[in-house]
Amino acid sequence: MTVQDIRAFNRFYTNVIGALDYSRRLYAPYTLTESRVLYELAHSPRTDAADLRTELSLDAGYLSRILNRFEQDGLIERTPSEQDPRRRRIVLTARGRETAALLAERSAESVGSLLAAVPAADRPRLAEAMRTVREILSDGRPPRREDVVLREPHPGDLGWIVQRNAALYASQFGWNTDYEGLVARIVADFAEDHDPHLERVWIAELDGRPVGCVMCVRDEAPGTARLRLLLVEPDARGLGIGDRLVGAVVEFAREVGYRDLVLWTNDVLAAARRIYRRHGFVLCAEKPHRSFGKDLVGQDWRLDLHGTAE
Repeated sequence: MTVQDIRAFNRFYTNVIGALDYSRRLYAPYTLTESRVLYELAHSPRTDAADLRTELSLDAGYLSRILNRFEQDGLIERTPSEQDPRRRRIVLTARGRETAALLAERSAESVGSLLAAVPAADRPRLAEAMRTVREILSDGRPPRREDVVLREPHPGDLGWIVQRNAALYASQFGWNTDYEGLVARIVADFAEDHDPHLERVWIAELDGRPVGCVMCVRDEAPGTARLRLLLVEPDARGLGIGDRLVGAVVEFAREVGYRDLVLWTNDVLAAARRIYRRHGFVLCAEKPHRSFGKDLVGQDWRLDLHGTAE
């Protein structure tokens, strides 16, 4: 392989995905780089300019101009960081979230059209080739946040949710098969009867394999959604996957008109509880119970979606 071979492939691939004509292809007022910054802000709700520079390897002056434009367009707000007042936290406004969601939708449609032209029999080979390129060119570097993709479930993913929940909670907390039965019922209910406009499942994918999941379903209370089955594989933790999954549920629930978002968890799940608190959930009630072969303390958490809107 020569340098010319790689350059030829780069020209081919950028032409296939429309990278050189990104704005016109997606009917977007922003360049590919600007859209990438907007994507990072949408999926990293607690970030600042220094984080963005590191994550995207952007020149400080260039990034500053992008953020200034976003601020002028009403897409972002900058507030002092709770951890370090010298740093400015960047958050998307309601308009910013709408713009990011629209760009993501158009990008997904564009990639979907590209994938639709690939025969089903060739897709596994294409996925494996893409994984091979990433593994070789990453030179053994650890995975990064940007390597993780949130997507809709594929055939077999719902079964994966049941299996991984059962296996992980058994190994980490000693829960018995009663928990597997509960997860199986939740997943089966969703698979058999759900409203795609009001209920969703997200799968976090890294290097072609699922590494996390979460579910948003209607609750019995009117105007209320319920977050369920948040999970991140142990070897994929530290990449902000749990934070992104919860953020996706919050954004979706708010966009489709729910007033409240609730969840039930147990006090032993400390990492998950920290994520919920970061997103504005408030602990409403606690109750001891014996379930899954263990003595536990169940917790009900609630998020007022209107009260937390930017």
